[in-house]
Amino acid sequence: MITTIAASVARSQFNRVLQRAARNRERFLVDRKGEPQVVILSVKDYLQNFIPEPEVLRAIRAEAERTGTARLTMRQINAEIAAYRREKRRKNAPAQGRS
Repeated sequence: MITTIAASVARSQFNRVLQRAARNRERFLVDRKGEPQVVILSVKDYLQNFIPEPEVLRAIRAEAERTGTARLTMRQINAEIAAYRREKRRKNAPAQGRS
């Protein structure tokens, strides 16, 4: 559903409009002198409804959901990256004691 608001209301209550768009996925049609000017909507809403997701990203997302990696926290992701880098350094380090 889209809510029509006057430009003066959008200006005076901009923070509230942004919060409602982001949190509740509400859409706002802002008009000036009775003429529609702009639409305010969340980025998530925009990406989901107006930008088609490439097939490769759809496949990656489906695999992440299937394996449970879509639910990793940033702390867990950072730990995985650090472990990978440690392992890579260990493999690439020159063998000590060999000539």
